[in-house]
Amino acid sequence: MAFPKKHLYNDEVVVIDRYPHWWYLAPRGFLLLLACAAGVAALAYPFDKDSDLQTPVRYASAVLVALALIAFVVRLIGWRSTNFVVTSERCIYRSGVLHKSGIEIPLDRISTVFFSQTFFERILKAGDLGIESAGENSRQNFSDITNPVEVQNTIYKQMEENENRKYDRIGSEARQAAAAIGQPAGQPTQVITVAEQLEKLADLHQRGVITTEQFEAQKATLLGS
Repeated sequence: MAFPKKHLYNDEVVVIDRYPHWWYLAPRGFLLLLACAAGVAALAYPFDKDSDLQTPVRYASAVLVALALIAFVVRLIGWRSTNFVVTSERCIYRSGVLHKSGIEIPLDRISTVFFSQTFFERILKAGDLGIESAGENSRQNFSDITNPVEVQNTIYKQMEENENRKYDRIGSEARQAAAAIGQPAGQPTQVITVAEQLEKLADLHQRGVITTEQFEAQKATLLGS
């Protein structure tokens, strides 16, 4: 099931929406194939007419196939109800049918994205992904990700674009503030001191235009300059 668009924020866009890699289904699928092979062998085996084993063996093989089929269907439903989503603002992981669980990581809180692949997983284009962010549970690990290298690059790209959009909004807010104090249109912007820039940043932070992380980052940049 695709990630519902009704859960997106304003102007938020889905960039990646994927189920787990098909290898997620392989163990249960292999078990089902073995059970079916055992069932066919039980049906085809030439039991003696007077043998007491024919009926129990065939019943047992039928039960084995049924259990393996149920296990595969349960796994398939879990696969279809699990989404790893990257949007223009968040990384989202959700799973479950009756009992839903998930996690959302804002792009501006992500510090590092890791990936891990064995040689066999590289052939299948599967692997694991780790996202390290600010907070108590600083690292989240996700298994059976399709093409984790591509996902890692996409996350970094969206982080950069998200940061650029936020700086654009800060610049737009600053231009609106300049217009509000009556600076004529087309007049060159006056050079302001670091103290004045810090004061404007503090005002934007107090009004909720920028986050604490953005305020601290800009403050460190200004003080460093």
